[in-house]
Amino acid sequence: MKGTVLITDNLDPVCAEILTGSGYQVDTHVGKSHEELLELARTADAWIVRSGTKITADLIEAADRLQVIGRAGVGVDNIDLEAATRRGVLVINAPDGNTISTAEHTCAMLMSAVRRIPQAVASLKGGEWNKKAFKGAEVNGKTLGIIGVGKIGQAVAQRMKSFGVKVLGYDPVLSREVADRIGVTLVSLEELLEQSDVITVHTPLSDSTRGLLNRDTLARCRDGVYIVNCARGGIVDEKDLLEAIESGKVAGAALDVYSAEPPPEGLGDLVRHPKVVATPHIAASTGEAQEKVAVQVTEQVAKALGGEPVTVAVNAMAIKGAGRPELRPYVRLADMLGRFAAQLCDGQVDRVTVKLFGDLPSQNGDVLSVAALKGLFGTLVSGPVNLVNAPFLAEEMGLQVDEQLLTSGDGYANLVGVVLRSGSQVVRVGGTVFSENDLRLVRIDDFRLEVRPGGYMLVYHNVDRPGVLASVGTILAEANINIAAMALGRDTETSRALTVIDLDDEVPASVLEKIGGLKDVTEPRLIRA
Repeated sequence: MKGTVLITDNLDPVCAEILTGSGYQVDTHVGKSHEELLELARTADAWIVRSGTKITADLIEAADRLQVIGRAGVGVDNIDLEAATRRGVLVINAPDGNTISTAEHTCAMLMSAVRRIPQAVASLKGGEWNKKAFKGAEVNGKTLGIIGVGKIGQAVAQRMKSFGVKVLGYDPVLSREVADRIGVTLVSLEELLEQSDVITVHTPLSDSTRGLLNRDTLARCRDGVYIVNCARGGIVDEKDLLEAIESGKVAGAALDVYSAEPPPEGLGDLVRHPKVVATPHIAASTGEAQEKVAVQVTEQVAKALGGEPVTVAVNAMAIKGAGRPELRPYVRLADMLGRFAAQLCDGQVDRVTVKLFGDLPSQNGDVLSVAALKGLFGTLVSGPVNLVNAPFLAEEMGLQVDEQLLTSGDGYANLVGVVLRSGSQVVRVGGTVFSENDLRLVRIDDFRLEVRPGGYMLVYHNVDRPGVLASVGTILAEANINIAAMALGRDTETSRALTVIDLDDEVPASVLEKIGGLKDVTEPRLIRA
């Protein structure tokens, strides 16, 4: 078996079928206690959940083999992202699989609240015929405010526009070009609150969105506004919402999610209120949606375990770009340069500068900066280092990271440079890509050279005179170490040179000491490239 995938929530059977068909062992354990999960996590290479399992920091810490967590759905607030990132565990989700189902449910809930459909159904089934009690309102000509105009928010806008509503949107990320294309007028949050007849939220739950609709913001809304939340519980302050409904400020609400699920008795007055339409978190509960999210997250988990690029990384934006065919060799190059430079540096690194020359900035330069950090930390820390946790490690260590985008490649179409500063010491290395599998190291400090990095590399400064290489070669030959290739960078003005020798074997410390004892050689180092 390639590895073990732990599943601890109910998923569509296609999930296990895909994984076993790809050669993975699937362990399904639903409804387990926290203590039981601690034990199960120890053997998991991947862990797939829905919203039921809470993957906490101690569970992640106990999962020594864990590489990836998959969330069959959109929200990941049941996963400790900081702990996962610190450990280098990739967190992926399935943001597209339940988009349609959630958008359709939102529209249905909105119309149910405005037309009071559930209340009328319950009344009729209770033996009453009371048409006057359930007079609703048309949405045609009204204004719908959407907070969070991502995929689901856009899908809601598209559907509700067919009802003849004007759609306002508040989203700090969405461009006006996209908003114009989908027929949404972008406004500030304040403007949306003041102008909307119905407000629906479609944002993740975060520190900035928790309690976003509260006593103060609801007070700024139009009288008789309707509130819809089919996104995440906690975005709407439920106590404040109940007060606003009872005061008449809010005409009604439609809720599918709650700050605690199932809702505790303290939320009973809100859930049972005659002006509230409430469902038990079923927006994504359709056969189509559950199959889609299961397939999407499972395929991405299998790719991640197999070392292939994924497209839905939550805690590592660099992962998304790293798999692009045109960037893959440059990602390996930046990784190598970070690793190489770190081994040339004597003290604690204070600052890292990644320089991108040529066309690289237009090809997602941030990916290459993260790759350089990965290479750097791979030589400095004992724990796992990857594209997920490299930026986190830099922040944790207080390392200053800069990125410089330059147009000239100094003779090369594209060039990546890594500069490390440690106190007064400055280390500079640079490299380029000749072809998919042909990386070249072309700069070390002020010396120009050209060498294919790989394996064990001996690097030293020397006086540029005949016989130096022969003396070094003799010492290596006496130690039965074969030279695979070499490159020389020269400074004719100072008669100094820098030599890089690619070796078949590792150089023992005693051999390095002999080489350093040569009168024309200084600072010999063994680099593991």
